Amino acid sequence: MTLATKLAEVMREEPSDPMSGILHHEEKVDVLPANLELSALEMSLVTVMSRETTLRTYLEQVKDHYDYILIDCMPSLGMITLNALAAADSVIIPVQAQYLPAKGMTQLLQTVSKVKKHINPSLKIDGILLTLVDGRTNLARSTVEALRANFGSIMRIYKASIPSAVKAAEVSSKGKSIFAYEPSSPASKAYTDFTREVLASGRQKERLRSADAR
Repeated sequence: MTLATKLAEVMREEPSDPMSGILHHEEKVDVLPANLELSALEMSLVTVMSRETTLRTYLEQVKDHYDYILIDCMPSLGMITLNALAAADSVIIPVQAQYLPAKGMTQLLQTVSKVKKHINPSLKIDGILLTLVDGRTNLARSTVEALRANFGSIMRIYKASIPSAVKAAEVSSKGKSIFAYEPSSPASKAYTDFTREVLASGRQKERLRSADAR
């Protein structure tokens, strides 16, 4: 059972257990996997009523079981990504430290703006995460500098960045997280630093919301 299965059930309005099919990991992280069926489902979504909010409808059924729900999106702006933006509270944008991925930032920001205006008014951009950073190359350094110059004044660019690393690329084939596979690697440390940064930002937001409520 995959995410495509759960979305298809929502589309057909079939009664089902929303928690079935979710994999429970020993690191206390649950996963609902996806495969190529999700790409095929994207075409079916085009003809469904409330097509942009199908994922939101599903997540409403499970969100009370979790502190955080992370939606990992493919690098495209199709119907599945629109569903993710419609369901999310906030967005973290991973950007490779290379010219073409950085160039696509403008189109993504326009899409987020449209979703916020028409579908999900509470949607926010938390920040930009630099990934596949190879500090040894002039291209990577110049791309990072350009991103900070162009976007650093209007949104957060996380201090942590994810380095280009062979160990990080190997983990998918091993079926393990980077923390279990190579806990002392630079990539593992970078993800730890990033997680701490995100959690600290979340705590700060909660304090501000509490202060406003008073």
